[in-house]
Amino acid sequence: MRILKTAALGLALLGLAAGSAARADALDTIKSKGVLTVGVVIDPPFGIKNKDGTLSGYDVDFAIAIAKRLGVKPVVLELEAEDRVAALNNRKIDILTAYTKTAEREKQVSFSYGYFVTGQKFVARVGKIKTLDDAKPLAIGAVRATTSEKQAKQELPGTSIISFVDIDEAFRFLQQGKIDAVTYDEPILAAKLLTMPGRQQFEISPVSVSTKAYGLAVFKGEKRLVGVINDTLSDMERSGDAERVFNRWFGPNSTAPLPRIFKIQS
Repeated sequence: MRILKTAALGLALLGLAAGSAARADALDTIKSKGVLTVGVVIDPPFGIKNKDGTLSGYDVDFAIAIAKRLGVKPVVLELEAEDRVAALNNRKIDILTAYTKTAEREKQVSFSYGYFVTGQKFVARVGKIKTLDDAKPLAIGAVRATTSEKQAKQELPGTSIISFVDIDEAFRFLQQGKIDAVTYDEPILAAKLLTMPGRQQFEISPVSVSTKAYGLAVFKGEKRLVGVINDTLSDMERSGDAERVFNRWFGPNSTAPLPRIFKIQS
């Protein structure tokens, strides 16, 4: 009798586990709701907040493509950098865009293929930073809770790294002479520098702090959703759509012209 009860209990627990796994499957939930919710940080040209309150940009174009693949409606939410993982873990969003892929982060979330590769650089007055050593005695601004902040602290130990809530605040301090430089990913620096008053006095440094790949992140363990995202990215690369999205936001006539130094691949 005891064996039967134990077996029954084991089957019940297995049933609960199976039910939890089914409920936790994001792909089924997205399809049943008919909505894909994507979190985007306002970092032009990846995420741009338009005058009417809508969002656009490189990341939004990829969000729309993935939603189309799933046959659902895309809903794009604005996030602060420091709130990204919490929004994902609380299931406020299904996908987080432009999240730098690191071994540490791969323990917390599941990543897609890299869909953007860039270098972390500096904006400073012309000629001020020619080598990484030139940056060491300076006061450098970085956006809080980003890999750029972490990488700067790691590569420049002892340097004054000042945290800011966003890139706009960091650039204001740079323009006012309260800090010497801002470090962030090159495409975002290029877009900000283009609209910066007195920009002729500033430049993007020729030296990189690091090279990084952005992935799309989902709740840890959502393999089916990652599979659909990767299939979408691969198809976009093969068809040329991924390059067209890149040229729209980073091509020669864009606000942040950069060469495309990568292809999306597994």
